[in-house]
Amino acid sequence: MKQILYILSFLLCFGLFAQNKALFEQANALYNEGKYAEAINKYEAILRTKNQSAELYFNLGNAHYKLSNVAPSVYFYEKALQLAPNDADIKNNLAFAKNMTIDAVGVIPEAGLSKILNRATNTMPFDGWAKAAIVFVFSFVILFLIYYFAYSSLRKRLAFLGSIAALTLMFVSLLFAFHKFNLDKKDQPAIVFAKESKVKNEPNSRSEESFILHEGTKVQVLDSVNNWKKIKLQDGKAGWISSADIKAL
Repeated sequence: MKQILYILSFLLCFGLFAQNKALFEQANALYNEGKYAEAINKYEAILRTKNQSAELYFNLGNAHYKLSNVAPSVYFYEKALQLAPNDADIKNNLAFAKNMTIDAVGVIPEAGLSKILNRATNTMPFDGWAKAAIVFVFSFVILFLIYYFAYSSLRKRLAFLGSIAALTLMFVSLLFAFHKFNLDKKDQPAIVFAKESKVKNEPNSRSEESFILHEGTKVQVLDSVNNWKKIKLQDGKAGWISSADIKAL
C-alpha cells in the first residue's frame, strides 16, 4: 500500500512539475509578445502551486515593471533577491523599480564595530556558520587524539596548537551563528502596497499622523497590534501603519 502511495505521490509531483514548466513557457511567450497582464496570470498560477524560484519572481517583477505597477515590481524583485542575493540582473532591475517610488528614504550608517560585525556575520547564512562549527568540533577531536597518541614532541606541539585553534574557531563560528540567527529574526521587511498610507503615532485611526508613505517603499516590521503594524524606515523614522497597506516579504 505504501509503495502505491509513493508511486502516486511521485506521479503527482512529476505531473505538477510538467504543468508548471508548460505554464512558465506560456508566460514567457506572452511576455515576449507584450501581453504582460496575461503573463502575470500565468506566473501567479505557478505560485499558487507553492512553487517558487528566483527566475519566477524576477519575471513577475519584470512584467509588473512593464505595466508600471510600482509596488508589485519592487516586491517581486525583492523576493527574487532573497533567493539569489548575488544576482546582478535582479539588483539592477530592482534599482530601476525603486526609481519609480515617490518616497526618498535616507539610510543611517552603521557604527564602525557594528558594521564590521554584521558584515562578517552576513558572509554566510545561519546554516553555514552551524556547519562550520561542527567541522571545527571534528577537527578539534582529531587533533586532540593526535596530540594524545603522538610520540614526537613536535607532533604533540603542533597538534596541541591546532586543537586550540580549532576550538577557538568553533566558538567563533557559534557566536556568528547565533548573531546571524538574531539578525534574521529581526529582519521582517515589507513593501507598502497602498498608493498612499498615513503612518500614525499610535495603533489606531484617531491618533496623530506621523508621516505619509507611498507604494513601493520598503519598511521593517517591528510589532503588531490588531490590524496595525509598527514599522521603521532606514532613516530611523517609525510609526504605525494599517496591516492592509503593506505586504510582508
